[in-house]
Amino acid sequence: MIVPTTGIVRPSRPDDLDALYDMAKLTGGGFTNLPPDRGSLKARLARSAEAFAKPEDVPGDDLYMLVLEDADSGRVIGTGQIFAAVGESSPFYTYRLGTLSQTSRELNRTFRAEMLTLTTDYEGASEVGGLFLHPRERASGLGLLLARSRYLFIALHRARFADRVIAELRGVIDEAGGSPFWDGLAGRFFGMNFQDADEFNAIHGNQFIADLMPKHPIYLAMLAETARAVIGLPHPGGRAAMRMLEHEGFRHEGYIDIFDGGPTMAARTDAIRTIRKAQAATVTTIDGATGETSIVATGRLAGFRAGFARVAAAGDGVALDAGAAAALGLSVGATVLHVPR
Repeated sequence: MIVPTTGIVRPSRPDDLDALYDMAKLTGGGFTNLPPDRGSLKARLARSAEAFAKPEDVPGDDLYMLVLEDADSGRVIGTGQIFAAVGESSPFYTYRLGTLSQTSRELNRTFRAEMLTLTTDYEGASEVGGLFLHPRERASGLGLLLARSRYLFIALHRARFADRVIAELRGVIDEAGGSPFWDGLAGRFFGMNFQDADEFNAIHGNQFIADLMPKHPIYLAMLAETARAVIGLPHPGGRAAMRMLEHEGFRHEGYIDIFDGGPTMAARTDAIRTIRKAQAATVTTIDGATGETSIVATGRLAGFRAGFARVAAAGDGVALDAGAAAALGLSVGATVLHVPR
């Protein structure tokens, strides 16, 4: 059995700035958690370092930024983020899609109006986001490793995260880099195009939404068809990410992003497939293991590492293939968390 391309997921470091900036320029816009702005990325790396150094095992306004590096070259080729609790320092807004039914006896008709309501219903939830893999690496299976390593990190530090996890998927962006949803709704109130609003949000936060966005419900019938047509749809480049989320047990509960209308997915933390199926074990043997390919994670906080490995039962623990053990810095006696690929 062949193990996929060797990659190691680890916590970010300040010296990852250049690599992250280079990747941010490849996102194509609408990727708020990885803005192509060096100052903003530097601040995120500093915030992440504080989270990994935090001594208390409790949820808070913490950002854990992970990076994927090529185990052979050390080159950073991907990144993913975990927010321990959204809405702690500023409101976390989403639109909820709902229906209002009204009946006229005189007309003998019932009217059902779909509407969007601005909410903070997901406040306090944990969030996984900022998932980006360099385009050259997307056929290697490393996107799966990067995405699921976030759940193993949560499992290893469960007390630091909430009982519900959400994931915001980027919405539909047109060929010019604009958002049909933004143009049909928020853009009418803010007097700026989507690119400017998205960049401002990535760097300064979304308090301006609270200041300027109307608080009353928005009737979908009042929106242009171009805006209605993309509500709840992921960007074409995010469809694979949506399928991975659904495979983990995430569901779209009718909430969408206030900027681009992309779907917000949610799951109960302990019901997430990777977390539910992960098993803790002690490494008893390191050899040319021929077991099934798994994702293996080890270490706490700044010492966290995750990667692919062949795992087989061995006595009271597991055997790992020597290559993966070396890449993860594991020796006999180490404790790992593993889950089948």
